[in-house]
Amino acid sequence: MHALLLSAGLGTRLRPVTNTIPKCLVPIAGRPLMSYWLELLFANGVERVLINTHYMAEKVQEYVANCPWHDRITLVHEDELLGTGGTVLNNEQFFGAKTFFVAHADNLVSFDFAGFCNAHHNSNKYNQTPITMMTFETDTPQACGIVESDENDIVIAFHEKVAHPPGKRANGAIYIFEPDILEFLKSLNKDVIDISTEVLPLFMGRIATYHNDIYLRDIGTVKSLKQAEYDVQNGLYDTNKYNTELRGQNYAIR
Repeated sequence: MHALLLSAGLGTRLRPVTNTIPKCLVPIAGRPLMSYWLELLFANGVERVLINTHYMAEKVQEYVANCPWHDRITLVHEDELLGTGGTVLNNEQFFGAKTFFVAHADNLVSFDFAGFCNAHHNSNKYNQTPITMMTFETDTPQACGIVESDENDIVIAFHEKVAHPPGKRANGAIYIFEPDILEFLKSLNKDVIDISTEVLPLFMGRIATYHNDIYLRDIGTVKSLKQAEYDVQNGLYDTNKYNTELRGQNYAIR
């Protein structure tokens, strides 16, 4: 499987931290956020990873050139941001005609990669769901895309950052896609495409969900970054095991 780590954002909510470093390289317990992602993906059989760059691209290039996985990583620069779906479409050749993985690289996550892939395969086989979305329980539902699903865990409604969301199960911005999605993106006849607002709403009833009850935190604010630091430093996050102590618990930074 090939994977895309979306890494080109400006990280404005994380300023002043991101005044001097791109969001994907923000250090957590002494390690760049990107390193957590690359370790997880390559440890679970991903063959190649594509990373898009824009803001402070030279820092990402330098990091990749010196990281242990540099020969399995492809960098692609965007002079103008293409949006999440636009980046996928612009790199169609990288994915080929195979199932592929896409994630916003501004999350710190731990999950059962094989379980995610199996859930996608089984749902697509029986329910014809070309997208599987990772979900998680959020403590800030107004700031997330909240998901409603049926008894088969198929998305039936999606509420993107609304004032009174109907629950706390949120889109983790981590997906597995079938290559059919590329044809859909082409049909939009646009260069700049957003997955959350221009793709997901048109696939209601055809998006499977896989719930991550292990660990997922959006490193979007200074407070959230501090929480991630706390979690890693206190053994509440581990890329190499599925720590049952994390399930259903909320460790809040005061």
